Amino acid sequence: MNKMPANKYSIDDLIYLMKRLRDPLTGCPWDLKQNYQSIASHTLEEVYEVVDAIERDDLEHLSEELGDLLFQIIFYSQLGKEQGRFDFDQITSKITEKLLRRHPHVFPDGTLESVRDADVAEVGDIKKVWESLKKQERSEKGEIKVLDDIPLAMPALSRATKLQKRAASVGFDWPTTAGVIEKVKEEIDELEAEISIGNSAAITEELGDLLFSCVNLARHLEVNPETAMRAANAKFKRRFDKVETLAGGAKIQKLSTSELELLWNKVKQSE
Repeated sequence: MNKMPANKYSIDDLIYLMKRLRDPLTGCPWDLKQNYQSIASHTLEEVYEVVDAIERDDLEHLSEELGDLLFQIIFYSQLGKEQGRFDFDQITSKITEKLLRRHPHVFPDGTLESVRDADVAEVGDIKKVWESLKKQERSEKGEIKVLDDIPLAMPALSRATKLQKRAASVGFDWPTTAGVIEKVKEEIDELEAEISIGNSAAITEELGDLLFSCVNLARHLEVNPETAMRAANAKFKRRFDKVETLAGGAKIQKLSTSELELLWNKVKQSE
């Protein structure tokens, strides 16, 4: 069991540390050079490391990765405070206010003190209320189109899922999984047609359509496509590592395609 650290620092200590790092006279030169844009890529990296720790069930390091992600938020809040735009207290206040508003089934009066009746709310009803409240919030922000606020920077598979869910919320969706499967087959046919004539621009477009349809199929099957893709990546790496071991490491480059296929099938059968 891991021992608790001797020094138990608080969120206030972390905010103070960040302020010190950004001190113009005695701060860290690297931190002083940063802005919202320059640390955005670091934020994405920290998110992926959190997800990676969860998927590997590495709970020993999960708290550390969550700390790294929290530090990114503290960094943004310090930048906002320096510019007089927002600070950490405003961030926490806004998210608390939003969650109170979006959970009337838990906080009926919209306050932390209010408590709902003991009857369990239906998940379906909760989702409807959630989507209705989010739609209202988008409207208040001036976002009048259904798909307006879905971030461009999201991973492509996740963004495709969100685009499709949002469209489905207003009735734009396949009624059955069978229809989606037929659409996937149709996209494969269209891709093969473009491959046969060597139209590279159209091949890229049709391949994108095929991937989009596969995401749609995953959504109808209630499978997260990002999770499924990460699992497929992990499986491929695991099997390829075994192939490489069977081939004798560096000797793998000397094997023919048929020899590699034999080893691959051997690994698959062993699993």
